[in-house]
Amino acid sequence: MYKDMQISNMYDTTQTIARDIFNGVTYPWEVLSKIGEFIIALGNQLSEEEYDKAGENIWIAKTAKVAPTAYINGPAIIGKDAEVRHCAFIRGNAIVGEGAVVGNSTELKNVILFNKVQVPHYNYVGDSILGYKAHMGAGSITSNVKSDKTLVTINYKGEKLKTGLKKMGAMLGDNVEVGCNSVLNPGTVVGKGAHVYPLSMVRGFVPEKSIYKKQGEIISLHENFLG
Repeated sequence: MYKDMQISNMYDTTQTIARDIFNGVTYPWEVLSKIGEFIIALGNQLSEEEYDKAGENIWIAKTAKVAPTAYINGPAIIGKDAEVRHCAFIRGNAIVGEGAVVGNSTELKNVILFNKVQVPHYNYVGDSILGYKAHMGAGSITSNVKSDKTLVTINYKGEKLKTGLKKMGAMLGDNVEVGCNSVLNPGTVVGKGAHVYPLSMVRGFVPEKSIYKKQGEIISLHENFLG
């Protein structure tokens, strides 16, 4: 059921150090409550030859580049060859994948960034999972709490799927592109390879290999190239 949103259809889990967190789980948002404990368990198993322990429950790969002005609160793992830039704010419960970029003034909280993810300019990413090579344009954010503070639901093809979560941002599949200054509302799920236009307000499910132009207007990438 809801096959389009299942982990196996959205993510290549070989492209994250956190792959084991997805074992026995069907949908990506089901792991959000487990990220902190998972980081602590995994961090204590990491090689001291490859990772430095930089503080309480903070592990940073020796090949990662972390700006001296960046702030990292644990639990957190910063992967090999990752880059954490000037004034980035990592609030905790964050896994930054290998080769990923966390940009200037970007804020992370309770997230898994797969390898090669880019959140490079003024992004907020909270209670979210971003797949391999996903990219969020400058100023785009994940909104993770509904304004009325009720539990998050996912609008899936006209049906409202209950998550049971008060906080859930966005689940972005592999190779998703999000345009500048877009807002991904609570409970947004974007299938792999999909594109979101700049200045979009996204809610609910966006199919893989599609283009989200605006509310009610989603076309396939194939149609766009033909058009």
